[in-house]
Amino acid sequence: MIEKLKSLGPGLLFAGAAIGVSHLVQSTRAGAEFGFGLIWALVLVHLFKYPFFQYGPRYATATGESLLDGYNKLGKGVLIAYLILNFVTMFTIQAAITIVTAGLAVNLFGFTDNVITWSLLITLIGVIILIIGRYKLLDNLIKIIILTLTITTIIAVLVAIFKTENTYSFVQILPEGSIEIGFLIAFLGWMPAPLDTSIWHSLWAVEKKKETKTFDTKNSILDFNIGYITTLFLGICFVTLGALVMYGSTEVFSNSAGGFAAQLINLYTTTIGESMYLIIGITAFTTMFSTTLTLLDASPRAMTRTIELLTNKSHKKMYWFWITFLSIGTFIILKYFLSNMGMLVKIATILSFITAPFYAIINFTLISGKHTPKEWHPSLPMKILSYLGILFLLGFNVWYLMNL
Repeated sequence: MIEKLKSLGPGLLFAGAAIGVSHLVQSTRAGAEFGFGLIWALVLVHLFKYPFFQYGPRYATATGESLLDGYNKLGKGVLIAYLILNFVTMFTIQAAITIVTAGLAVNLFGFTDNVITWSLLITLIGVIILIIGRYKLLDNLIKIIILTLTITTIIAVLVAIFKTENTYSFVQILPEGSIEIGFLIAFLGWMPAPLDTSIWHSLWAVEKKKETKTFDTKNSILDFNIGYITTLFLGICFVTLGALVMYGSTEVFSNSAGGFAAQLINLYTTTIGESMYLIIGITAFTTMFSTTLTLLDASPRAMTRTIELLTNKSHKKMYWFWITFLSIGTFIILKYFLSNMGMLVKIATILSFITAPFYAIINFTLISGKHTPKEWHPSLPMKILSYLGILFLLGFNVWYLMNL
């Protein structure tokens, strides 16, 4: 069992990157505002995004190179398009993740209630961890965090189910009006994660393959499936918590980082008990911190490889340049969006959904083309699911833009 756990890696890193704002914030809000009415959206977005996420580790282990290398083979224009899209979104996404983490830190540790100070401290600690341990420490740390979160969340859901006296319905809801539709698109945007996470996954898979020679394509897909199923399961758990504890009540989630974090922890303690406050708080914080940490590694790693491919040169210090640049950009965004965490998260998640069709189409084109060994081309069912997934993403994009 221990050996099997050690063989896992990039799939759990994917889960660590995914299980953050999309679950703790968006899924809980979905349950609080719509009850169980958006379960259909949760399941469908996992289904239709699945192929495009899976193509990341599939391509990486089948070819020994990342999706970015594959994008480069499809043409410099594709790589430049990715560079622009990533540059536009990376700061907002990092800021949204960091501010939620900082809000949890305020409620847990309390020596200052200044979320900017906490954001800077969290970012600094993340950089130090990456300097000391790089990929290997990240790989080992995430396994403990995901396991802890899963156990704690299951306990909270079971207690909530047995304690609730409210009646609830599983009737599914299609949101109406610009506000509700905007929430749905934001919910879909980061559920289970932005599609460019497939690129980060491919980079982590390359690192894992260097570290563990037995980490082949078959193992990488199994590793991914475990991480992916975990994100779906926990997504349903967080919707359930929101639905059982907050749906139909007069309480609404705060737009401030500290206020939301307090409400989130109370969701657990209301069901499990006040004695569990510290354990729940630490679990939620470490979960968000793991997401902050994985993103702090992923975006600079991706930007570094992109620049190397575009310039045909190796840049040893480029990774640290992008980490520094990302940290500064994140701080600037937090300074101006501090008063409205909800809006910051909404902007980041909607941007991710609008750009999703680009990554879906490119990933499918790459995995189905001459640059991927034929034995690892998608099967007919996967091709059909890929076409349906692209139509799903494009369709909801058009629907959202028509309802602005």
